[in-house]
Amino acid sequence: MTATSLMTEQKHPDEATRDLDWWRGAVIYQIYPRSYQDQNGDGVGDLVGITSRLDYVADLGVDAIWLSPVFTSPMKDFGYDVSNYRDIDPSFGTLEDFDRLVQKAHSLGLKVIIDQVISHSSDKHAWFSESRQSRTNAKSDWYVWADPRPDGTPPNNWLSIFGGSAWSWDSRRMQYYQHNFLVSQPDLNFHNPEVQDALLGEMRFWLERGVDGFRLDTVNFYFCSLGFEDNPVVRPEDFNASTAPAVNPYNFQEHIYDKSRPENLAFLTRLRALMDEYPGTTTVGEIGDSQHQLELMAQYTSGDDHLHMAYTFDYLGGEFSAEHFKTSIAATEGQAPDGWICLAFSNHDVVRHVSRWAVHGQEAAFTRLAATLILAMRGSVCLYQGEELGLKEAELSFADLVDPYGIEFWPEFKGRDGCRTPMVWQAHVRNGAFSTAERTWLPVPAEHLTHAVDTQHGVEGSVLEFYRSLLAFRKAHPALAKGKITLLDSTGDILAFTREEGEDRLLCVFNMGNSAAEFAIPEGLAPHHAECPGVIAAPINGELDLEPFGAYIGILS
Repeated sequence: MTATSLMTEQKHPDEATRDLDWWRGAVIYQIYPRSYQDQNGDGVGDLVGITSRLDYVADLGVDAIWLSPVFTSPMKDFGYDVSNYRDIDPSFGTLEDFDRLVQKAHSLGLKVIIDQVISHSSDKHAWFSESRQSRTNAKSDWYVWADPRPDGTPPNNWLSIFGGSAWSWDSRRMQYYQHNFLVSQPDLNFHNPEVQDALLGEMRFWLERGVDGFRLDTVNFYFCSLGFEDNPVVRPEDFNASTAPAVNPYNFQEHIYDKSRPENLAFLTRLRALMDEYPGTTTVGEIGDSQHQLELMAQYTSGDDHLHMAYTFDYLGGEFSAEHFKTSIAATEGQAPDGWICLAFSNHDVVRHVSRWAVHGQEAAFTRLAATLILAMRGSVCLYQGEELGLKEAELSFADLVDPYGIEFWPEFKGRDGCRTPMVWQAHVRNGAFSTAERTWLPVPAEHLTHAVDTQHGVEGSVLEFYRSLLAFRKAHPALAKGKITLLDSTGDILAFTREEGEDRLLCVFNMGNSAAEFAIPEGLAPHHAECPGVIAAPINGELDLEPFGAYIGILS
């Protein structure tokens, strides 16, 4: 079958049998391509390797995969610096390899979501190479350029998340260009309609190849104020280290001029119009704004002319406590009642949640509680590769680091390499069967090998089998996928809520503490056994006694 016929087959499935709303409540499995499976033995994961492991992903019971970027890139930020939006980086394979991956995923009932990194490009992209040549060329206004202050310093106080000023000098134009991230990641100028048209065209290219949606990197960074005003100092009571580590001076500013601008909504409307041309496709946006993330999520996902869903850093940082989760759930429901959140506890940017939140000595109980909780909350869910194995953050030496973010802020912040180490498939095979290479791009942690897939597959009580059974339980209950959520009064470490969709009504109670706790079931609720995996507690005289990090889900008649 040719690549062209593959694309045709993928683009025209039977509309009558498709759930165009599949994304609402879907469970999405994030794959970090460099670290999933290396097929050609060079120490870096690739598309052929991912394709060979898709049966495993389908067997988990998830609905979709999300691939971190696989586009052509100099890899200064490991794919989040794109130099060609319409081709695959040779380290990952070819366009034909990508088409085969999509075909295999679809044959297994898996949707395919790919990253789109359009707030910035690589400085090696042809657009930037042309833009920086002069102030008068055809693409001179495709990036954010600004004159220096009279003393030659940058135009304002804007900072890069990756350290230092957000401005870099270019001697050809005698101007500064903006970069919210690395110096090698110049920001595109979304105020220019030609830039918007070009980027939407790049996205259409992948829709035509049969992808089912996009994860939109840094979706609130697309526009900045062309007045180039200084950002104000953040108020002490608003200081928040959820989107950047506490040691990063980026947190000292309230970023009202360099991102999260109102003009973004009009572009998202254009983006949604493109997606609507391909029924059944979806978008999930990453919102990084410590002070305004819920407000932005409400704006970006409300109605039917913006994003389908978005995620914030509420649960990718913060604390694991009933109070924090109550506050976040209530704020989401109150501020974005018409929006749709995509929930995640771990991903490629943050410390794995077992290391971030678990109490020492109770990691096993915590791991199961966290899985039950995220799959019971209202929203779609992203699970990060290895999460289903109970993996912890890898401890790496400075010599092993490749992440520029970690290298910049070491040792107080160790960067993102610890969550990006290779997937472990077989405990007693070289590199966990990820690769046959002498040296992999990041080391395979010895402590991860004891959690390898082959040590857990088919093993009753393993974390992997727990995730599989829990995902099947979620799929059997419409209330967990699309139902409404209602918080219940609770005290201490108890988080309690109901989920309801039609006749399916569930009571969900979680002890988020490391001591036993009790919950008095509200009058009028009479739950009975739901056969939820891992649930031991049962109502006795209107009360639930929950063990440390214990959960209860019961059916309400």
